[in-house]
Amino acid sequence: MLIEAGSFAALFFAAIAIGCFASLLGIGGGVFMVPLLLLGGFVSTQPEAAGTSIAAVVFTGLSASIAYFRRGAIDFRIGLLFMPSTIAGVFLGWFIVQTVDPSWLMIAFSVFLLYPATTMLLGRTSKDVKRRGESNTSGKRFYLLIIVLGLVAGTATKLFGIGGGTVFVPSLVFLLGLDIVSAVAISLFVMIPTAAISAATGWIQGMLHPEFALPLILGIVIGAQIGPRIGAKIPKRRLRQLFGLILIYAAVTMFLKAI
Repeated sequence: MLIEAGSFAALFFAAIAIGCFASLLGIGGGVFMVPLLLLGGFVSTQPEAAGTSIAAVVFTGLSASIAYFRRGAIDFRIGLLFMPSTIAGVFLGWFIVQTVDPSWLMIAFSVFLLYPATTMLLGRTSKDVKRRGESNTSGKRFYLLIIVLGLVAGTATKLFGIGGGTVFVPSLVFLLGLDIVSAVAISLFVMIPTAAISAATGWIQGMLHPEFALPLILGIVIGAQIGPRIGAKIPKRRLRQLFGLILIYAAVTMFLKAI
């Protein structure tokens, strides 16, 4: 199906802004693209919006990871450890989509997001976590967290088309005590294969509209190169607070969709 020039341009320029914010904060951009596709009348159902959005999220991860790799910000050890459980979460989400009404899951997830959103807005830092001895990146607790967080993030990626960053970034900061820039870089790196698999399953299910995904992808690739450069100039406390605002937006949006 062909897309009108005006619609193509609208999605393209919106995606540049989305890619900028997404790469800055370590999210896929689905929290913006899903409402954009639905409210703009491009698709008629949430699964179609999520399936189309997640195709663009793949390129958020690719483009932004290149930028963060140049800065030496990606901890590949932690990222690679997260990938197996996150990929498993995508298939769990695929099963849930076919068997369970996702409305209740969206409500639960939106409520869950309020805690990390509040703590980030209040300015809690990874140093606070470290003083409490919670910054382990090895040992049984660390590997258990990897399994649980990976499953949750992967499932959220498939169900909501959001890339998993809303789970990863606050978890890496508060539970593992990582720096916010490292957390953002790892989140974007991990979302590459998980979003790709989710997009493939969406294509199989007929939920991915390539005519809308293409302008989103083109804009995302450009915007995702801008975000990391802006992030290098913003105080980390402000980055955390900005991420908190995005989490609140995501929580409210998901809750309103579900009810």
